[in-house]
Amino acid sequence: MAITNNTVKALKDRQYTNEVLLEALLLKDDAQQELFELARERRAECFPDNRAQARSVIEISNLCRQRCRYCSIGGKNQKINYSLDANQMEMLMDHLYGKGRRVVLLQSGENPSEVFIRDVVTAIGNIKLRHKDLRIILCMGDLSRDQYQRLYDAGATDYVIKFEASNEELFKYCKPNDDLDRRLKCIMDLSDIGYRVGSGNIVGLPRQTLEDLVSDLQLVQELPLGMNSTTIFIPAEDSEFAAEPAGDPNLTLNMMAIMRIMNPYRLMPTTSSLEKMIPDGQYLGLMAGANTITIHDGTPEELQAYFPIYSTHRVRPQIEHFRDILNRANMTADICE
Repeated sequence: MAITNNTVKALKDRQYTNEVLLEALLLKDDAQQELFELARERRAECFPDNRAQARSVIEISNLCRQRCRYCSIGGKNQKINYSLDANQMEMLMDHLYGKGRRVVLLQSGENPSEVFIRDVVTAIGNIKLRHKDLRIILCMGDLSRDQYQRLYDAGATDYVIKFEASNEELFKYCKPNDDLDRRLKCIMDLSDIGYRVGSGNIVGLPRQTLEDLVSDLQLVQELPLGMNSTTIFIPAEDSEFAAEPAGDPNLTLNMMAIMRIMNPYRLMPTTSSLEKMIPDGQYLGLMAGANTITIHDGTPEELQAYFPIYSTHRVRPQIEHFRDILNRANMTADICE
């Protein structure tokens, strides 16, 4: 690869100063394409088979004790609350396994209820008895260390818990009922227990600065992660931030590329929020260094509208979409039907 941009050259030489990272976030046009090329080169060095992880998502509960200002879950118009029981979770995981899925992400609002945690523990333990090769990822928010341990002992191996914003004031503004230090302690507890942990930020939050994003990049590199991610801010219709402007897709793609360059061995998803914001968003995420695709095909259709997160009108691409973008990106993944 011929490097002509000084900022990209500095990244190639592993110069991750705040100044270099800030300049890299702003790259456009040909310089941006050089940034993406370097990200793909770093990915190929660590993942030479060019395979992406394909994970299917089951949204197991929309009960959430948090009231994050950017999220529609728990909003004033949420009319139905639900939590799947252990048997329902098992049936859905069995169904996905039968379709060829070997990685399942169980996602919920932050619901530390012991009844709910016991159901998740039971479902994981039972499904692992039948399907030992099924990898189970959890995304359930801040729980106690004991709860994390029990979920791990049952058979979960990965946990996604985004810190969202490394600036403590920004974090508190966006998540008034949460605490950044507690969030970071959860990440350390999960890593100490043995989970492969995923974390990351949101690009475009109200009041966020470029310096905040640089700080996010530095924190992502410092944390003991096996997965990292960045998500574009979308003003969810039923959230407190509904009237705020959306995040910048190019800034988000640059953030992804820099994360890949700084952390080449980690998994990184190309998200459905990108697809909602710009045409071919998830394909562009792969071209910016991502190597994980998330298939939203596990949640029962009648419940999908009640897990809105970034929008009450979410993008849920079908299998053919993923086959297309992987083929165009010269990548493969296990997405049998």
